[in-house]
Amino acid sequence: MTDTTQGYFIAGSAFTAPPLSPGLYVVATPIGNLRDITIRALETLAAASVILCEDTRMSARLLDHYGIKARRVALHEHNERAKADDIVARVAAGQAIALISDAGTPLLSDPGFPLIRAMAEANQPIFPIPGASALLSALVVAGLPTDAFAFHGFLPPKAGARANALKALSDSRETMVFYESPRRLDDTLAAMAELWGSRQAAVALELTKRFERVHRGTLPELAATFAGTETKGEAVIVVAGADAPAAPDAADWQAALTAAMEDQPLRAAVDEVTKNFGLKRKEVYDAALAIKAEK
Repeated sequence: MTDTTQGYFIAGSAFTAPPLSPGLYVVATPIGNLRDITIRALETLAAASVILCEDTRMSARLLDHYGIKARRVALHEHNERAKADDIVARVAAGQAIALISDAGTPLLSDPGFPLIRAMAEANQPIFPIPGASALLSALVVAGLPTDAFAFHGFLPPKAGARANALKALSDSRETMVFYESPRRLDDTLAAMAELWGSRQAAVALELTKRFERVHRGTLPELAATFAGTETKGEAVIVVAGADAPAAPDAADWQAALTAAMEDQPLRAAVDEVTKNFGLKRKEVYDAALAIKAEK
């Protein structure tokens, strides 16, 4: 017979969750479609002593849908530091506690970091329960390189600070992923287009939901598409990294190396040319030895 205090339902069928070892369980939840949750996540949430929710009202839709009755406690950016020590103590006393955010994977632009740090400093067990993530969902459909990428969360809301943050990323070569509010999407795309020009990018909206859509194009094209509009729900912006700088002309740097060696020791001349031309030191050093041998 199913234990309703540690049970859950899937499509009308009842299941009992196995007991959990003491620890903090960081549980990913759906970002839109309630079916995007794992069996392990359901078992964890059903068996937890307490579920820490970013907003208990938001989490109720998911937990009630699956018949999960575990106690829910709010843990958000305004109280997480104050509650961290108590939660650590509860885990140390043998409780299994689950942490969820309103949607997706906790800590990714969501509350939880102070608690995780406190748990780690106290050497208490932390278990990741992987699942949905808007970051990864947008990245894999953007059509941009995925071999190296960086997540930058939300940019500053004020125009000046946002511009400064974007300027600092101008030379980054990896694909960049940002979250953005529907109220600022148009301004952010315009700022990116102004600073980064015609880089390829994508804007993902309503991911996993009925009206999911992905807009791809250059930054100016996307800025024009969303100019003066306000989308529904948070957006994910994926932008191509900067192009690698063109390789310096060999004749130029070798001439500079020859000139530098006229009035500097070999090693100093090599260091200077390596730095000025952005070359590998071994390549410049080998060239310097060849120049020296010819004299």
